[in-house]
Amino acid sequence: MSTEEIIGSDKELDRVRWAARRGMLELDLVLSPYVEDVYMSLSPGDKKSFLVLLAEEDPDLFCWFIKSQPADMKHIATISKVLKHKENSINRQ
Repeated sequence: MSTEEIIGSDKELDRVRWAARRGMLELDLVLSPYVEDVYMSLSPGDKKSFLVLLAEEDPDLFCWFIKSQPADMKHIATISKVLKHKENSINRQ
């Protein structure tokens, strides 16, 4: 399914929730709250960027989120937004 088919559909949030569920708990703990708290309020372009990020492999995502490897340039803005949300969530607790 293309990102264009997901954005704007009736089941958009459910599909994104499913796509954000990963094989690594560490990624689930970062991605799932972002989907629940932020995704539906994103602009169409930001939604598309997030979906493109979710298409990446788990090991790459993990390395980018823990900053052990530089992120692919096309994902830097989206990764920054996800990490900022995680940081804000921790600070609110």
